[in-house]
Amino acid sequence: MTIQVGDSIPSAKLVQGTAEGPKEISTEELFGGKTVVLFGVPGAFTPTCSAKHLPGYVQNFEALKGKGADVVACMAVNDAFVMGAWGKDQAVGDKVVMLADGSAAFTKALGLELDLTARGLGVRCQRFALVAKNGKVTHVAVEAPGAFEVSKAESILAAL
Repeated sequence: MTIQVGDSIPSAKLVQGTAEGPKEISTEELFGGKTVVLFGVPGAFTPTCSAKHLPGYVQNFEALKGKGADVVACMAVNDAFVMGAWGKDQAVGDKVVMLADGSAAFTKALGLELDLTARGLGVRCQRFALVAKNGKVTHVAVEAPGAFEVSKAESILAAL
């Protein structure tokens, strides 16, 4: 079942792509005591993700912080090296935390997996965005296949 408003963020380990290399982070550490905007994309370096989704959050970072976001994070079912390289390519700096869910365990716990095996891409993450305050979901928006509206930064700004 897809995560809903009022649900707690599931316990999981993610890997952050950093300049120093991969760094494991628990969802408890990431979400505990903070307001977090987490958006998920089907894949790093893919067209919509690179041209619109991630850049929108980088461009709107200050506005998101101004509306109460302590952390803005991007997640994909990729490895930490790919997420780190994508973050560098997109010049996210310290604005967006780049998170890898390499085995899709967290994605599946959220109920947001997308099976693209028939297209040669394996299991990925649906395009989504959520807001969580102290580990509880206060807003969740999952895109319809091929859409890019409810999970973009501007939509999340309106929800904060």
